[in-house]
Amino acid sequence: MEPALPGAWRSVLDEYAAYLRLERNRSAHTVRAYVTDARAALNHLADARPNADLAALDLAVLRSWLAGQAAAGAARTTLARRTSSVRTFTAWLARTGRLPADPGTRLMSARAYRPLPAVLRPGQAAEALAAAESGAAEHDPVALRDHLIVELLYATGIRVGELCGMDIDDVDHERWLVRVLGKGGKQRSVPFGRPAAAAIDAWLTHGRPALATAASGPALLLGVRGRRLGQRQARTVVHEVVTTIPGAPDLGPHGLRHSAATHLLEGGADLRVVQELLGHASLATTQLYTHVSIARLRSVHGQAHPRA
Repeated sequence: MEPALPGAWRSVLDEYAAYLRLERNRSAHTVRAYVTDARAALNHLADARPNADLAALDLAVLRSWLAGQAAAGAARTTLARRTSSVRTFTAWLARTGRLPADPGTRLMSARAYRPLPAVLRPGQAAEALAAAESGAAEHDPVALRDHLIVELLYATGIRVGELCGMDIDDVDHERWLVRVLGKGGKQRSVPFGRPAAAAIDAWLTHGRPALATAASGPALLLGVRGRRLGQRQARTVVHEVVTTIPGAPDLGPHGLRHSAATHLLEGGADLRVVQELLGHASLATTQLYTHVSIARLRSVHGQAHPRA
């Protein structure tokens, strides 16, 4: 059983949560994850050094906390995420005068293994889009919405949360742009093409009016009861469409995002342009997609070149 944290430490966690929410503009999910990690580190401190004060949260305690998790079988990606999370916590503690120095600056972790994301081949993406469009031929409102979900996710590479959070006014019909609110509350505009424009027009003309209710508000995409479409339903739509494509990997909205980024780079797009389109804070994140392209190139080379 975890030791009970002193009341003063619980107050610190409450202040930390408020900092993440109000000053860092983190989502509720991220705040919960960061506070959970911070609480776990403090629990480890209380267990390892009973009666110690908060200033005892030093590098040795942090290393011991992570080592215990590694010994318990935590994945490298989990350890890397928790290391990053606790660094944010100790930096805040030092900045607010609760620690004499920030031990997190010297805390190292093994580099997380990042498997290459599954992506659709261009032909498979075209088949998925055609399958989604065929269901919308009779102007069924749900089919029109589902077509727009798949079309817009692939056309723009936006995240599913960004898609579901869009309002009608976030679509610029003249310039073929969508305005989305990304991670950290950062807003960006992303272009789309003619097929997505047609899907938007069909949805707004024949689909949305049939589902809209007084509870719909300005939401662009709606569920069958007229409320803003949830991310879970959007994921289900993508999975159902992709599973109809022979040989396609099982993927959801994020897989369409991966596919869009990969196909952009394979088509000659500049890496920094793709970074801006995807809303990545770091270019290193976008560079993952170059590895996907190279892996595919090597696969083709190995199959086709007589001297491979």
